[in-house]
Amino acid sequence: MAETFNSFIAAAASFLWGWPMIILLLGTHLYLTIRLRFPQRRIFHAIRLSVSRDPDAEGDVSQFGALATSLAATIGTGNIIGVATAVALGGPGAVLWCWLTGVLGISTKYAEGLLAVKYRVKTSDGKMLGGPMYALERGLGWKGLAVTFCVLTAIAAFGIGNTVQSNAISLLCYETYGIPTFWTGLFVALLTALVILFGVRGIARFCTAFVPLMAVLYVLGCIYILFVNSAYVWDAVCLICQSAFSPQAAGGGFVGTTVMMTARYGISRGLFSNESGMGSAPIVAAAAKTRHPVRQALVSSTGTFWDTVVICALTGLVLVSSILAYPDISYENGGALTKMAFEKIPVVGAPLLTFGILTFAFSTILGWSYYGERAVEYLSGKRYLIIYRLLYVGAIWVGAVVQLTVVWNVADLLNGLMTIPNLLSLLALAGVIVAETRASDDF
Repeated sequence: MAETFNSFIAAAASFLWGWPMIILLLGTHLYLTIRLRFPQRRIFHAIRLSVSRDPDAEGDVSQFGALATSLAATIGTGNIIGVATAVALGGPGAVLWCWLTGVLGISTKYAEGLLAVKYRVKTSDGKMLGGPMYALERGLGWKGLAVTFCVLTAIAAFGIGNTVQSNAISLLCYETYGIPTFWTGLFVALLTALVILFGVRGIARFCTAFVPLMAVLYVLGCIYILFVNSAYVWDAVCLICQSAFSPQAAGGGFVGTTVMMTARYGISRGLFSNESGMGSAPIVAAAAKTRHPVRQALVSSTGTFWDTVVICALTGLVLVSSILAYPDISYENGGALTKMAFEKIPVVGAPLLTFGILTFAFSTILGWSYYGERAVEYLSGKRYLIIYRLLYVGAIWVGAVVQLTVVWNVADLLNGLMTIPNLLSLLALAGVIVAETRASDDF
């Protein structure tokens, strides 16, 4: 029964992530990049804004707090296990597709953040709510599609933001320390329940404290491994670029792949990593204290830069250079491949990876709990929030004990379904995005 279900989900995800989805996603990234005159050129100005305060503006959390929460939800196992899975299934060329998705996705993340602030609403208790559902309803009058997006978001939170993350945590703790997945799942579920009781401010405080620390430690670990593998780094870069656009023959430590397979896994894992075009990050961007949509749009765009252009690129180079340096290793399991690479760091390698995955994955669980709750609140108000929270916490334990392939296939399917209505809103409101950008002094 389980095998049949997994086969069905895998087939559905494979169909969804065929050429039509790839063209729609990359086409939107490219279209917005051109129409907005390459907002990637403003990335360093955007980074400066991200650490600046806008004290007189309305909102629930600071701009950096909103960015940290967004990064917490995106810098997760997609950056570590997800990239390794892309390499295992799509070959080394998947790393380039993942990276290109991030570079072009900066424009899409910018557009999402702008619409989130422009069409956000203020509740009776002073809380700011926004996201693609409000852009669809208030900007386009597409209430039905807004409801569809929220339904998909509320369900998708259980995949990308919940079960995938808890699965990575439990598997790592079992393989490294022999802790049964049952107890790891139970502990993470209880800890999550304690944090989400404090709402977006509590989540933002946790993420503001831990996201910068865990990102810096992980990047330093990657740089050390690249130093150890320095003789193979250039070969890894060449292999990644060559195999992204040509079929990868079996041999040399790699399985045979097609260009379609390489692009499919690279792009889907890129989306999983940075979520540009998915519509999740603008839900928390709408809560930011900012006086103009363009300011928060620029801040939001830095999330994709840090997440994919920097961290995923480093991870990909670490993995491919490690495979070239140690050709006798097996890399068919993404988690095992990442673990092997970090074990090359003396003494602290395994603990560093464990700490990185634990904090990355846990913060992702927290960020997506907020996304899911806002979707439920849009659909039914606050009546069912407590039920949703209980289901969300329970799913953490389920994800910790189920088979990894099932979890990733479900996440791929839900990511794709959730992306479609958001991309349609971005394309339909492109004129509004351009007009707001041209009228701003910050761009």
